[in-house]
Amino acid sequence: MTSSNQIASQAIQGSNDSGPNRAAAKPSPRIRPVPAVSRSIAILRLLGKARAPLGVNAIAQALSLVPSTCLHILRALVEEKLVAFDRQSKHYRLGIGMLALARSALDSNAFPALIQASLDQLSTAYNVTAIAVDVTDPDQMVVVALSRSTIPFRLHVDVGSVFPSLLSATGRLVAAFSQQSRSELKARFDKLRWAGALDFETWYVEVQQAAQNEYSIDRGTYIAGVTIVAVPVRQPNSVPTHTLVCASLTNQLTEADLTDLISRMRSQANLATSV
Repeated sequence: MTSSNQIASQAIQGSNDSGPNRAAAKPSPRIRPVPAVSRSIAILRLLGKARAPLGVNAIAQALSLVPSTCLHILRALVEEKLVAFDRQSKHYRLGIGMLALARSALDSNAFPALIQASLDQLSTAYNVTAIAVDVTDPDQMVVVALSRSTIPFRLHVDVGSVFPSLLSATGRLVAAFSQQSRSELKARFDKLRWAGALDFETWYVEVQQAAQNEYSIDRGTYIAGVTIVAVPVRQPNSVPTHTLVCASLTNQLTEADLTDLISRMRSQANLATSV
């Protein structure tokens, strides 16, 4: 019988280009373009990133849309309450309907409620910010639950925060269990921003270690002065669906504390998959 560590170690094969955990490729389903849907999503994403409401011309210009087409889409989104329109300024912003959708998405996912008590225990026991992250999307990770520590240290993260999937300690685990080749991982790594000096070769070695150890530690390379630990939440022989993450100030925890914390996080991850 193959152990979980053996399976994890197969996720990264040295420096070759065959790709971790690469199975026989299945033909991708054909996705026919639906321009109206794509443009609507692009508008919602733009408004979500904007620091202030935007006018129709600014939106159309940013997305290379015909202003009249942009206006028709905006009106439909306003009708559905996904976008709000200020009649005085003639500007648009995300509407309260987006909150209802987000709440529905969270309510339909049992994992946040399942893991919240575990995050609270970790946060209290080690004075860390404990986070649960959904990693089912290959391109981005989403924070689905968190518990903050009582010490005067706060990460700029909230439930619903979205980050590139290869960032930080969780990103090393995502890469370790992905089906992407070394060259594909490098292309994605080159687009990331890090607070500390981190080259691809060093990161790739840490990805290999994450595959073997089934945990990862980011020591100040993502956020200066912050140590971030992540463990995968996964069924045996499966890729992770979530990670448990704990963040602390650098030097706040001793190496013995980190070892104990990782052991505790693994136990909580195992409990989450056994329910």
